[in-house]
Amino acid sequence: MPDLVFQLEGAAVAKFAASPHINFQLRITNSRPGETIHSVALRAQVQLEVTQRRYTPEEQKKLCDLFGEPERWSQTLKSLLWTHVQVNAPSFQNTAVIDVPVPCTFDFNVGATKYFYGLNDGEVPLCFLFSGNVYYSQEANCALQIAPIPWDKEAKFRLPIKLWREMMDTYYPQIAWICLRRDIFERCYQYKVQHGLATWEHMLERMLEGEEVLRS
Repeated sequence: MPDLVFQLEGAAVAKFAASPHINFQLRITNSRPGETIHSVALRAQVQLEVTQRRYTPEEQKKLCDLFGEPERWSQTLKSLLWTHVQVNAPSFQNTAVIDVPVPCTFDFNVGATKYFYGLNDGEVPLCFLFSGNVYYSQEANCALQIAPIPWDKEAKFRLPIKLWREMMDTYYPQIAWICLRRDIFERCYQYKVQHGLATWEHMLERMLEGEEVLRS
């Protein structure tokens, strides 16, 4: 039965995809010779190992929305689920390198987006937890066989935060996304129409200026 070893070797922005993705280069190696791997139906849970890096005071301030005040981080700072992905690996003998496309979002209702946005520099510690099935045959037996991928298979990677920013700048240049409740959107839309404001930016600027006047 195959014994697959997984190693992440790099990452790059998917330049022309329909939606934002980062492609992770994954090497799959079968440590048992004499077997033909026909395909691998691979699933991965991608986690952000947030306790595995340090944070500047400015980053701590930005991440309060996610983890609370820094004084409580010993209880609140825990690994975050980024996403789940599925990919199929083609036939190979000993080793193969495939792209694992990980979808990304600029939706600030998503914890992973808040985390990435709150970092100024450095790297994001990632852990890919693998599962799925491997389809193989042995030299002495040409029959196709199937075996599950053990749950303890994983791979670590440190993603430069500048790569995530490059991806967002590629797909959303100078833009950020905010998801609003429908009733709040309707109120904002009415305000925009009533005041004859051409863009949503103008509407928000007018509202913020009004808030500053009230505070002063």
